[in-house]
Amino acid sequence: MVIKSVELEIVCGVTSKVPNTDKPEVAFAGKSNVGKSSLINGLMNRKSLARTSSQPGKTQTINYYNINNCMYLVDLPGYGYAKASVREKEKWGKMIENYLHVSKQLKAVFLLVDIRHEPSANDRQMYEWIVYQGYDPIIIATKLDKIKRSQVAKHIKMMKEGLHAKPQTIVLPYSAQTKQGREEIWNLLDGLLEIEEAAPDPSQGNIQGGSHEKK
Repeated sequence: MVIKSVELEIVCGVTSKVPNTDKPEVAFAGKSNVGKSSLINGLMNRKSLARTSSQPGKTQTINYYNINNCMYLVDLPGYGYAKASVREKEKWGKMIENYLHVSKQLKAVFLLVDIRHEPSANDRQMYEWIVYQGYDPIIIATKLDKIKRSQVAKHIKMMKEGLHAKPQTIVLPYSAQTKQGREEIWNLLDGLLEIEEAAPDPSQGNIQGGSHEKK
């Protein structure tokens, strides 16, 4: 996709109702400091549209970015921020879970996990939430530039095992520094949205790595 226009159009807070939009949505979830804002900026060829911060836990709202007036990229609050209170963590968790359950336009959910480490308990919980709401999470393995090329396959296997992911789960390595993986992510997104438009009839089956019928 050629990015012609990007606008932060909707900001949904804790007390806000999840909007019923008229465009396909793809959502991005990830632990605080996993590099979600950097990924979003990289995907949209913008330096500071999604604010990056040295203070994890900055994103406390659900942010809808209108891309080319044809889709929404939805940035979900970062989870697992150690310094946040239990009450704050519960609020963010409920926001994310509510969005996954309520959104009628959600076509795919991307879960960002740091490729360097085994998935945390919060990562596993988020993966399970996404699956429970009827989606096959697409894993983006961030911070690719932080490990050697020879270690990539080993770390991807570690991530999939740590999440108890299905064998067919899609894992896309990504580096915010080099933008390696950006094209692969957009190719997948373009394919998902094209298939959705070409075959909207649910009887035609589901898209691997995309959405399923809600439970």
